[in-house]
Amino acid sequence: MQLLVNIDHVATLRNARGEGYPDPVEAAKICEEAGASGIVFHLRKDRRHIQTEDVYRLKETVKGDLDFEMAATDEMLRISKDVDPELVTLVPESREELTTEGGLDMETVFEDFRDRVFPAYADTDIGISLFIDPNQKDIELAAELGSDAIELHTGTYANAPNETDKQNELKRLRDGAKLAHKLGMKVNAGHGLNLDNLQPLVETVPHLNDISIGHALVSSALFDGLDETVKRFVLIMNNAN
Repeated sequence: MQLLVNIDHVATLRNARGEGYPDPVEAAKICEEAGASGIVFHLRKDRRHIQTEDVYRLKETVKGDLDFEMAATDEMLRISKDVDPELVTLVPESREELTTEGGLDMETVFEDFRDRVFPAYADTDIGISLFIDPNQKDIELAAELGSDAIELHTGTYANAPNETDKQNELKRLRDGAKLAHKLGMKVNAGHGLNLDNLQPLVETVPHLNDISIGHALVSSALFDGLDETVKRFVLIMNNAN
């Protein structure tokens, strides 16, 4: 189990004033030096935070795993193949949303992914992960496509309004992780995770590989420093390993 830090919101802060700082690439360096195993970024179609040039600079700088989150557009397929990250994570994307709001609807995207998207990576060493909710059908369709990994959407768990709902969501995530592992896929997780809800997740859900954390980590770093905050998240995960 390893921490991958999503540095999108460092770019959000930079872009708020149109300045060159804070630099998400410098943030990525600090995160890795503090113990993160890699970096996640989402190059959105509207470029609201990460910019195309950031992506190439991250590729040159990041020493660990680089996870390129993206919508499955022809433009993103082209850029991701040129950048050659360790992993691309395909996500749904809507211009109106503040952040990714749920997993892919696998029945809707299945034929397009089978016929256009997955073949585009056939001549590369780039792994493919699909951001999905912990539903049996979606996980089975991901495996049928030959996906290397799935990223379980943890947002519903993170935002559960009460303990009963939280435990129900943890069970769904646990069952989803077991199924994905049985079907031969790596299991990643992310969305809405923070210092309070990370520990129950990693202690309950088996077979977790990459844990992607961004907004909560960057928010905590404003008060405690980026280096110290990364170390706190890594410690929780190491204690569960």
